[in-house]
Formats: sequence, structure tokens, C-alpha cells
Amino acid sequence: MSITRTQAIEIIHNHIKNEKMIFHSLASEAVMRGLAGRLGRDEEQWAMAGLLHDLDVETTNAEPTVHGTQTEVLLKDYDIDPEILDVIRMHNECSSGKERHTEFQHALAAGETITGLIFATTYVYPDKKLSSVKPKSVVKRMKAKAFAASVNREIILECEKIGIPLPEFAALAIESMLPVADEIGL
Repeated sequence: MSITRTQAIEIIHNHIKNEKMIFHSLASEAVMRGLAGRLGRDEEQWAMAGLLHDLDVETTNAEPTVHGTQTEVLLKDYDIDPEILDVIRMHNECSSGKERHTEFQHALAAGETITGLIFATTYVYPDKKLSSVKPKSVVKRMKAKAFAASVNREIILECEKIGIPLPEFAALAIESMLPVADEIGL
């Protein structure tokens, strides 16, 4: 993988203007790094996928049938690991039309989705800091009827397809995000 994190951050700032989406990318990077570490996988590769997964979110207006498909076009001038591009395409099953099959695909889909749920949890309670969010409250929020509209429960449950039970997955995600909490406003 030839692209550096610094280059990836610059690319993100060139394509994403919504600060909360940039923060989501940074948080997803942290969660994917944590997942890779937990599973003994390539932390840099998984973190880069987390960082770049929503690069096309504004150019596609987050339209579910195309979101994830334009990232490859936006990155055509960069040396990106083809597996990262494949995983980014597969993080949104509505655009790919295919089921996820690999551990990496399940991890990115579940990891970036739980990141969104944790963001939603902290935004519902703006005086609450990430450090005070408990895994139990994330799991409870996931099961609540007044669930965050943009977060898909079934995708979060893909954590179980990679062998991590939901409560442990929520704890790992929160723990992974803590080092970047100040940077991302949580």
C-alpha cells in the first residue's frame, strides 16, 4: 500500500466538506485498527479502509444504490491496495448488490456502522463524552425502537460473523475511538 495516511487525510479534505463525516472517517479508521489488532490482521490496511470508506459520500449524496462505487474513481491516481478498494465497495451492500464474504468485508461494514451508532449516541446526549459511553448503552440503543435512522442493525451484527459478540464489539469500538475522541469532537 503506497498511499500514506497524510495523503489519505488530504484526499478526504478534498472530497468531504462535512466536518462530521470527516470525524466519522477518523473514528472508523480507529475502530478498524482496533478490529485488525484484535483479529491479528494488517492494522494499516484495515485502518486505511476505515479512513477512506466514505470518500464518495458527498459526490453520491450518500445514495444507497451508488454510495461506495465512486471511491475507486476518486482514487484512480493513487496506488491503493485493490483489496482496500474491494472492501470499500462492499461496505454498502445496496450499491454492490453482492453479499459480503470475507472477514475484512464484514469488519468494515460492521465497524463503520457501529461508529455511526456511537456518534449518534453522543449527539443525542451532547453533554455526554465518549469516555462516559458504556458498551451496554450502545447495545441498548441498537435494540431500541427509536433507533438512529441511518444505522443498520443487521450490519452491526456482522461483528458476530467475524467472531466478536456484540457487547465485546461495542466495547472494542469505544476503546478504539477514545484516543481520537478530542480530535473528532467526542
